[in-house]
Amino acid sequence: MSANWPLGPLVKHVPIAGGAMLYNAALARNWQPEWFEPQYWAAQGRLLGTARGRGTAHFVQVEGRELVLRHYQRGGLMARLYGDRYVWHDEQSTRPFAEWLLTHRLHRAGLPVPMPIAARYLREGRYYRGDIITERLPATKPLTAALQEAPLPLLTWISIGRCIRRFHDLGVDHADLNAHNVLLGAEAVYLVDFDRCRLRPDGLWRDGNLVRLRRSLEKVTYALPAERFSEADWHALLGGYHSQPQHSAQAP
Repeated sequence: MSANWPLGPLVKHVPIAGGAMLYNAALARNWQPEWFEPQYWAAQGRLLGTARGRGTAHFVQVEGRELVLRHYQRGGLMARLYGDRYVWHDEQSTRPFAEWLLTHRLHRAGLPVPMPIAARYLREGRYYRGDIITERLPATKPLTAALQEAPLPLLTWISIGRCIRRFHDLGVDHADLNAHNVLLGAEAVYLVDFDRCRLRPDGLWRDGNLVRLRRSLEKVTYALPAERFSEADWHALLGGYHSQPQHSAQAP
């Protein structure tokens, strides 16, 4: 591992056949490679269900904790060409390790993200495949699901804006900030899915994140009643975003 990746004493980097894995020893002692296989959890009777999107997320239960196992899967034309394979450059560039370590840093910084549990890659010549396991956030629902049910209070939109601003002030450029990756809980708003995200100096990428979210909201509410997403809602979100005092802190 590179010296540029400060793991801390509880984060273990373990070589395995064909690749390597990372895991948080405080949450998952004696982690085994087969724990990345859905069939293992099904045989144990701990596979709770699945959710399908660009890839498939498997929900599993371990020692009273619900986790999400996600296999990295390409979309669109690239999926036809490469399936779930990615071009190998080096270990630091693998998508599971990069996402796991960024999420780990954000969690340590106190941002509302799922706790990262483990990640692995398996290399095959010029290519690799990867998986990541994170905490399943309890009692939350995607913003998309909430909008399907009813209009949201303006205070919720303000909270969403404030949440996004916290990430931006830490330099988090979310590569796919959309309504699916915003989770609403009783006490907090969360952001998820940090694949391809990175830490950057302040710049116009902030506006790009917000524009992407706006387009996503318009898309998911296009066929819904007009009150599910209005200009007043968007201005409330922006009001929450701009009401946050700017911080210069950096993720540890």
